[in-house]
Amino acid sequence: MDTLWIIVAVIAILAVWAILVYNSLVTLKHNVARAWANIDVLLKQRHDELPKLVEACRQYAAFEQGTLERVTAARARVHSAREASDIAALGAAETELRAGLGRLLAVAESYPELRANESFMQLIERVTALENAIADRRELYNDAVNINNVRIEQFPDVIVARLLGFGEQPLLRFSEAEKRDVDMKALFA
Repeated sequence: MDTLWIIVAVIAILAVWAILVYNSLVTLKHNVARAWANIDVLLKQRHDELPKLVEACRQYAAFEQGTLERVTAARARVHSAREASDIAALGAAETELRAGLGRLLAVAESYPELRANESFMQLIERVTALENAIADRRELYNDAVNINNVRIEQFPDVIVARLLGFGEQPLLRFSEAEKRDVDMKALFA
């Protein structure tokens, strides 16, 4: 009879442990999803603001058309990657878009009448604020992914993670070009 109670107690302890681990892993999975959703919201906001910025620039006939086209094309690639939740493609597309935005702002320096335009300046401030917020959210996303990925590999949680299909999540990575300092001389060339 005592052996039966010991077996029941061990099974109960294992069941409670498995439930606690499962609930913790579910929380981590949803933290990763929430972090991605936060990035997604900001990318959508930036996606909505960029056409206004491009149009404000386009109103100045002499403004460099190639720069506007590159920003527009990069914006479309970011949107496609975001819609597909393709984190690898998003990193590459973000690199292109950020380079295009840098070029756009550098070219805008040559147009004092554009810089004096209140709408343009408000759009620049809005896009800059969104860029900063996106950078912050990228960091939070990667932190959430790292916590998830470490946890599902740690013993004994790895047992529950593998049995119930909790998988590794991809980190949001960026190209070497985006990690380097901006070459201001090249932007103004």
